[in-house]
Amino acid sequence: MIIVSKVIKIKALKYPDILHYEWEGELLRLTPDYVLVLCKPGRKLIHHTKNKVFTVNNTSLEFFSLKQWFTAAMEIEEGKVVSAYCNVAKPSLFQNGEISFLDLDLDYIKEKNKEWKVVDEDEFELNSIKYKYPVELKNGAVKALEKLKEEVKKGNFPFNNQVLTHIENHYLRD
Repeated sequence: MIIVSKVIKIKALKYPDILHYEWEGELLRLTPDYVLVLCKPGRKLIHHTKNKVFTVNNTSLEFFSLKQWFTAAMEIEEGKVVSAYCNVAKPSLFQNGEISFLDLDLDYIKEKNKEWKVVDEDEFELNSIKYKYPVELKNGAVKALEKLKEEVKKGNFPFNNQVLTHIENHYLRD
């Protein structure tokens, strides 16, 4: 395990390898299983497919699995996770100081004070045709969504308070 604090680039791709959007964050933890990144308010999200730049004004703790088919961005307020946005995605890659992942459109989200829900199923169907997703990729995404729901339901890492200790440890080092 490596614990560092350096700025890294994060890239979301559409199938097969089309740059979708990108942003930067601070690398908190790198393990053989996942990468954990802290993203601070004021960061720029460059959305290539919309040809726009957005300013994101929240603090989020972002989890990129190197083994499982999802990413998770957890919005943090006053030391608590208040919302979460999970992308169904092929396992992330960490190379040359960058994280990249293949976004497969299906999302599992929890908005503030609301229940978890699946969104963008229509986008998944449209993009599977537009980008010609292979059958194995479509099936893998659907299975990954079910597994992600199970992880959340069980409260497995990063969907528990254990994930917050990484932020606390980060600020203790500063």
